[in-house]
Order: sequence, then C-alpha cells, then structure tokens
Amino acid sequence: MYETPDELQELQTLLDASLSRSTDHLRSIISSENTVDAPQLVDILTGMRVLALSTVTAAGEPRISAVDGHFLHGKWIFGTARTAAKARHLAARPAASAAHIQGEELGVFTHGTVEILNPLDGDRADDWPELVAHFKKIYGDDAFDWDVEVIYFRLHPHWMTVYAPSQSH
Repeated sequence: MYETPDELQELQTLLDASLSRSTDHLRSIISSENTVDAPQLVDILTGMRVLALSTVTAAGEPRISAVDGHFLHGKWIFGTARTAAKARHLAARPAASAAHIQGEELGVFTHGTVEILNPLDGDRADDWPELVAHFKKIYGDDAFDWDVEVIYFRLHPHWMTVYAPSQSH
C-alpha cells in the first residue's frame, strides 16, 4: 500500500461523492451494503490488475482494450506500447474510463483524465522513480527500457465506484 492518510481521505471523498451523484438505477445496485471504503479498496487492489480501458478515436468512436493496471496513491496507473492506438487516442483526447471486474464479486469503475508520466513526453512525473521501482518489482528489472519502450499514464478520476458484495463491511 502506497497511499498516505491524505490520499486515502481523498479517495474516500471521491467514492462517497461519486455514489451520491450516481443515478437511481446505479444506487439500486451499489449501496453502502455492497461496497468498500478506501482502505479496503487499496488493500483489494494490491498488485497488478487487468483493466478494461476505454478511449475514443478522432471520429468519436469508442474503443476498448485491456491493460495492466496498478492502483497506486489512489489512482490507476497503466502502460502500453508507444505505437498502440490507445496511446495515440489518449495523447490527443485524455478522457478515459477503466473497469476492473472479477466476476460478480468485484467491480471498480472509474472515469477521469489521464496524464502522461514518462520523462520523454514532457515534464517527468515527480514520482517516476518510485513508479519504475514498482514496475520492476512486478515485471523484472530488464522487462523494458522504461523511459522509451512503453508509455505510462495516470488516470485522475473524477468519478469512481466499487461493487464488492462479498468484501463489504
């Protein structure tokens, strides 16, 4: 767990606000009875998690693909090849949605805007060395040239909700 107390509070505020401003239909599915709080969510999402990532083409057509997601500091971090269509989509149109789903036991749904993290793509994220150290633990030291071969994004959520009936309070 990388989250600070302030990051956990920020995540909890986001989760509460997102659910409160959701539709009646969504609130009939996700309620305080079948969701988790921020510390529980961070614990559940430790390690690499497969995300369904949604981007939009220049023509406004939706595209979905899978990426390795890492939930760090209360936000999703994911990477892809620099030549991937999703990398071009996100560079031009940074709005994205991501979902991590495990059957009917867990669903984490996020909408937000991405920032590029790699040093070659503008200002390097302040936590880039920490992120690379995390990725090396997961994938191995020699998996990639971390600055060149892959491009990493952080999804800054403006909406996030969690369905977790078997893990709720």
